[in-house]
Amino acid sequence: MPVEKSAGAIIFRKEEEIKYLLIQYGLGHWEFPRGMIEKGESLEKTARREIKEEVGIEDIEFVPGFKEWTKFFFKLKGKNIMKIATFFLAETKKKEVKLSYEHQDFKWLPYQEALKQLTFKNSKEVFKKANEFLSRKSL
Repeated sequence: MPVEKSAGAIIFRKEEEIKYLLIQYGLGHWEFPRGMIEKGESLEKTARREIKEEVGIEDIEFVPGFKEWTKFFFKLKGKNIMKIATFFLAETKKKEVKLSYEHQDFKWLPYQEALKQLTFKNSKEVFKKANEFLSRKSL
């Protein structure tokens, strides 16, 4: 079975409360920015490039020590594909988002609202881990 690998990040910014960035993909699901790893790229480099391409944000700082992944399956041209997506946790000061043509919408949401907005269970699980990690770091 073919395997595809991607990388991205759970992006947040601090205001009066922490808000997380979610984007709506063309098929309608809500997720975090991520994309395919190009030949010779590290996971971090892919995440930075994809964030810039998908939401127009270059000003990000990865939170050291957080790296999680999800695994899921989908069909493409009649073939089953396994996808492994690695996620980092990244802070930005930017509020402005410039969506790529691949996406329909975006939202900056507090944790509970973002958790409800996410479409897939595995994304919700990674998001819970990111929020817990960030809560521990902030203490």
